[in-house]
Order: sequence, then C-alpha cells, then structure tokens
Amino acid sequence: MDFNNLFRTLDKMGSEIPQEAPWKAPHAEEWDKMSMQQLFDKICWTSTVQRFATLFVNVNVTSEPHEVSALWFLWYVKQCGGTMRIFSTSNGGQERKFEGGSSQISECMARELGERVKLESPVYSIDQTGDMVLVKTLDNEIYSAKYVIVATPPGLNLKIHFNPELPPLRNQLIHRVPMGSVIKCMVYYKENFWRKRGFCGTMVIEDEGAPIGLTLDDTKPDGSAPAIMGFILARKCRKLCVLPKEERLKRICEIYSKVLGTEEALHPVHYEEKNWCEEEYSGGCYTAYFPPGIMTQFGRVLRQPVGRLYFAGTETATEWSGYMEGAVQAGERAAREVLCTMGKLHQSQIWQPEPECLVGLSIPALPFPTTFWERNLPSVGGFLKFIGVSTVLSAATAVGLMAYKKGLISVAK
Repeated sequence: MDFNNLFRTLDKMGSEIPQEAPWKAPHAEEWDKMSMQQLFDKICWTSTVQRFATLFVNVNVTSEPHEVSALWFLWYVKQCGGTMRIFSTSNGGQERKFEGGSSQISECMARELGERVKLESPVYSIDQTGDMVLVKTLDNEIYSAKYVIVATPPGLNLKIHFNPELPPLRNQLIHRVPMGSVIKCMVYYKENFWRKRGFCGTMVIEDEGAPIGLTLDDTKPDGSAPAIMGFILARKCRKLCVLPKEERLKRICEIYSKVLGTEEALHPVHYEEKNWCEEEYSGGCYTAYFPPGIMTQFGRVLRQPVGRLYFAGTETATEWSGYMEGAVQAGERAAREVLCTMGKLHQSQIWQPEPECLVGLSIPALPFPTTFWERNLPSVGGFLKFIGVSTVLSAATAVGLMAYKKGLISVAK
C-alpha cells in the first residue's frame, strides 16, 4: 500500500503542474517551499518506502531529497512521462542506447560544420554593447555575431563576464541552481557471468554502506566487453570521491559480489570511471537542480532572452529536461527564437513538438498497464482510517444490540 501510494501520489501531484511554466501550478508556492524530504515525511508510512523514495531522488537527479524543491522534482518527473517512465528500463528512460555511442551525433555534426566548431576554447566574456555581439575566449580569440545562444548549465554562466550585466533575476538565478553529484562507474569482466546465472544486470541497492545505488548491464550488442555500469550518487558520491580510484573499485566489486551471490564479481579485468564533480565546465551531472523556493522566485527567467542572448541547454527544456532529448528540444527552440527575431519565423512557430524519428525506426512510448489494486488500493493512512471507522461503527452496533436485548432501548413500530 505504501509503495503504491508513493507512486500514485507523485504522479497525481505532477499532473497539476504545467510543463512549460511549473511556477503557475495551483499549489506552486506551497510545494516550492517544501523539500522532497518533507513531502516524503508526509506521505510515506514505512521505513522501507522512505529508503526507496530517497534512492528514487538520488537516481533521477543525483541529489538528496532535502536539497530539492518538491515543485521542481514533481515537475521533473512529470515532464519525463511520470514515475514509471522515468525509472523503467524497458519502455522507459533507460531502455535504449546508441550502438557505437551517442557521441557519434556530435562528431558527425562537427564534420559537417568543419572549422566552425571550436573545441577547448572556454568563453570568458560576452559583450553586446556594440552593433555585434563579441564573444571572447581564454585563448584570446574573438568572435562576432548578431545573436548568441548560451547552451551551458545556468551555474556556468558565472564563469562569463557579461557586458552589460545580466538582469537582476537572471544574475540571482545562476547563483542558486547547483549541479548534481555523481560518479559513473564501468566495471568490465572476462565473461558475462550474471547472465549465466539468470540475472539481467540491473541492481537497485538501498544498503547505506553500498557505494552504488543503481546498475545496468552495459555489455556491447555483440556480447563483447561484458560490463556492469553503476552510479555513485549524491551523498555517497561526495563521501567517496576523496578515496583513491582503486578503493572505490574494491568497494564496488564487493557489493556486486554480495548482491549477485558470486565471487566472480570480485575479479574485474578493467575499470573506468567518470567523476563529474571534478569537471570544471559542467560542475556535476546529470543536470542542475532547483532547491526549495527557487522555481517560483526565479524560474520564469530560465529561458528568457537577455538582449541578443538566448538560452538553451537541457535545463531549459520542457520535455525530458536533464536528458539528451531535452538538450535537442532546447537547442531547436532557441534557434527558432533567433529565427523569429530575424523575421524568418512567426512567433507561433517557436514552440514545436519534436518530430518522430526520421530514419524509419519508431520507438513509441507504450502505456504501462495497471492492475485494479494499483489504481484503487488505499494508502496506509486511508486503510487505518477505514479500520478505525469500521471498528467504531462495529462497537456502536454491538453496544446498541446489547442494550436492546437488555431492554434498555426499544424500537418503535
């Protein structure tokens, strides 16, 4: 009952939040002042569900329930299709990967664009006081343009000097939206022993002493390079990032061995990890999160242009924000904003739904079937109320019947 109520409540609350403007939700002020931890304290009755709810936040936004606004997190889950869609592998956010790696997309684009793509050229200044916008980089290059799209996480705007200065709310916003904390860990083995044991490679690990919270099988499609990919998340990432890489690997293999029930997990052949917390030009991963009170105060300026500056990046998306899909949607929307300013598009054409896959491979999001009990089972609180009312009514009926038998009351005919 408690698990069912958790998912049902999150989805029901999320359904009230507009994807394009969460600060306009009917309960926006109330929910934004509340952290997810406070919400969980209200709706979760058992420690088991409390632990899972914490992991649910850790996995999806690489932060802790007390750090994130309930309004923002409920919106985040809603714009990814709901609790089942965002957390599921099959028919969900983790179902598919690109064979050969998703970096092929940007690499192919870079080949088409040629020398116009400038790598390792951090921007430190954007000046739009003249006829053209001037963009200056640390390697002393200067680029001029009529318009500029800034597609970095909001917090990285702090590394750029803007002339004129950013408007007050935009300037305040970029000081208030931190990045999540995560280390992505790839453990390679000689053979895919977990499949031989009948396991799929997905582990959801709630043990507080375990470094990894979630894993997925990352073996290549042809069966080569057997690997388990796992995430060290949020508070555990901050605790373990100071350890040597070898110590993290040792602890990871130990928990895999414990969960899978075999010593084979203790003998990897290779290990790779990506500590996003040490990345200077992201500051963390997967996305920026909104602490309590920030969305309603500053959210409306997240996508708002500043002069000839337009803002993209996955944080500004309204569908699958935090994912590649959100980054694509945001980039295309920002490009259409510029085209609209140039008079090449009507304002009504700025927001467009993402088209279906153009290469003939359709991957529809299928509905998740639910049982009668999943739809109608009461919460623990509702069940206890029902028991309490039933007990009182039963007791009252028994007392009345006894009084009638003893002649203390009579029934009018």
